Amino acid sequence: MRFFSDNAASVHPKVMDALTKANEQDTAYDGDALSAQLNGAFSGLFETDVEAMWVATGTAANSLALAALCQPHQGVICHEEAHIEQDEAGAPAFYTGGAKLMLVGGEGAKLSAETVEIHCAAIRDDVHQVQPAAVSITNATEYGLVYSPDEVAAIAEICRDRGLGLHMDGARFANAIARLGCHPADVTWKAGVDVLSFGFVKNGGMGAEALVFFDKDLARDTRYRRKRAGHLQSKGRFLAAQILAMLDDDLWLENARTSNEGAQIIAQAAGERLLYPAEANEVFIRLSASEAETLRNAGFDFYDWGEGKARLVISWNQSAADIQPLANAIAAL
Repeated sequence: MRFFSDNAASVHPKVMDALTKANEQDTAYDGDALSAQLNGAFSGLFETDVEAMWVATGTAANSLALAALCQPHQGVICHEEAHIEQDEAGAPAFYTGGAKLMLVGGEGAKLSAETVEIHCAAIRDDVHQVQPAAVSITNATEYGLVYSPDEVAAIAEICRDRGLGLHMDGARFANAIARLGCHPADVTWKAGVDVLSFGFVKNGGMGAEALVFFDKDLARDTRYRRKRAGHLQSKGRFLAAQILAMLDDDLWLENARTSNEGAQIIAQAAGERLLYPAEANEVFIRLSASEAETLRNAGFDFYDWGEGKARLVISWNQSAADIQPLANAIAAL
């Protein structure tokens, strides 16, 4: 009956089992046997040589990635409703030492190559204006829309032409891949992404996210920044254990397919109430205050998303039987 956030979902049993197995003495920080497997595991997944490291939160992952791409006097182009702008309490500026987020519009919290180019072209090349160093896109976006490989590649081409780095906030990367049905490489390094924040907490993890550097040169200084930021945990094997358990047998993708399928049940029931296509595991609908009250009185929990709107998020552990009562209630309004 709770559809307010996939952050609140339970931890997958395989992750819990992996944590139990990791509960034995090993080398501290990231020198343990499990952490040592991350580079190989992610290199295998993306079919290219990468550097990967764990961090505890998505905010830290995004901010450390941007710090690797951007100097304090520079800027990061992102959507005006991006998580790094709306929900990270200034952390990107804190981690980068003051770099500016340069905000751009776009339907469904999605950037386009055209809007990025227009924004860049409007910036004078002189010391009186902040110069961009990177672009950050979110896949799936804050409104549940998914970037295709071609869309990412078009933005990456602008980045290459202008000497900008490209970061992908993949808090719901698994849901994006489940929707696209493509290889993870196709929408990341093959499309021109330099660094990916790969989310696991929303998808069955307990407290571990991954930074995946396709440009390996960016990783070296990030290890120092991670320590300085307080994210080099002494028992890092417990973070590595979670990530490896999720990667094993593509559990990350299986969970995302389940939550995406659940979102489709809600979307079909919502019909013309849909504000955006339900491409991942979030559904945004039109809902009056009285209708929202009706649903809440029936026991359903969700977030209001501005006046007359609601966000419904499906989690990996919600079955069709769990979701159908909400779909029925929406259809009956």
